[in-house]
Amino acid sequence: MINNIKQILTSHYNNFRGWRTNRKLIVIESDDWGSIRMPSREVFEKYSNLGYDLSSDPYNRFDTLANSTDLNALYEVLKKYKDRSGNHPIITFNTVVANPDFSRIKATDYTEYYYEPFTETLKRYYPDENVFALWQQGMNESLIYPQFHGREHVNVPVWLELLRNGNKPLLDAFELGFWGIPQTLYSPTRSIQASFNSAKPEHLAEYKTTIKEGLRLFEQLFGYKSQTFIANNFIWSLELNEILSEMKVKGLQGMHYHIFPKNNREIGLNRAFTGKRNAYKQIYTIRNCHFEPSQTNSKYDDINNCLRGILRAFFWKKPAIISSHRINFIGSLNENNRKHNLVGLNTLLKEILRKWPDVEFVNSADLLGIINENDY
Repeated sequence: MINNIKQILTSHYNNFRGWRTNRKLIVIESDDWGSIRMPSREVFEKYSNLGYDLSSDPYNRFDTLANSTDLNALYEVLKKYKDRSGNHPIITFNTVVANPDFSRIKATDYTEYYYEPFTETLKRYYPDENVFALWQQGMNESLIYPQFHGREHVNVPVWLELLRNGNKPLLDAFELGFWGIPQTLYSPTRSIQASFNSAKPEHLAEYKTTIKEGLRLFEQLFGYKSQTFIANNFIWSLELNEILSEMKVKGLQGMHYHIFPKNNREIGLNRAFTGKRNAYKQIYTIRNCHFEPSQTNSKYDDINNCLRGILRAFFWKKPAIISSHRINFIGSLNENNRKHNLVGLNTLLKEILRKWPDVEFVNSADLLGIINENDY
């Protein structure tokens, strides 16, 4: 009871500061599109048979590259609903644009890094499906809107160093074509999933190159510049904002605290709120609602908790920015994961329109433009 009261009060406090609007804006932000995570059920079984326990990690149990069935099923739900202006719900697909080229990396004894565009990874995973054409279809129908989530979803210099040092769990995963194992298997202090989690000068220099290359590849793949950015695991150095600004990134998605790495593997917290601007005039937008059923237990009411988050956001005249990772919509590793969660998404969207018939569905870049036009 006390914990629930604390959570409610914290949620109200987090919504109190920042930009306000009388418009009821709904933004759905979904991270991790484009990244491998768990390649297949076969790889899951092979790695588990080596003695590694993956059973408690939902990302290894459920998450992989979306195939055509995943995308078509998601689109089918989104197309059922429209706001009063005729817009379908649109999901901001926060996308990593590349994956490691394992064979080329291994040929250098883990001393050099190579990558391939995620579109090439899709072709290898699903050679008969033309999945990227479905991405383009979703963009053309205003169902999805990709934004930049990083070049890849791995901390390259830290990962390669661990491989060179003979880290067996990571080497075993590498041989099977992935890296996203639970942190507890390979390091007590740092997850390699967080691409920018280091404050070492040599790593920061590499991260800046990564961002430049990633944003250029993003534009090549999608035909436009990404206006917003969300770092893997919400961690990035404040020093990287400059290069993001130079590359025309104007908005920073995130949570109520921007986490940044410090020396000695410590982290710092920079409190953020929607509408806050940094030294480069970039605008923070803060997630204040969550629909993450693949990561919660059966006792947690994902739909009603998300609806309560929307209610609090609108009470404080804030956009309702819903966090919902890719994992929730993937079924090739476990079909029930996708089916169950799409039923939940369908109910959530139906209830949003029933409770607030004047809502507007917008993407993260749209929200940025609205804030700029109506700054407080």
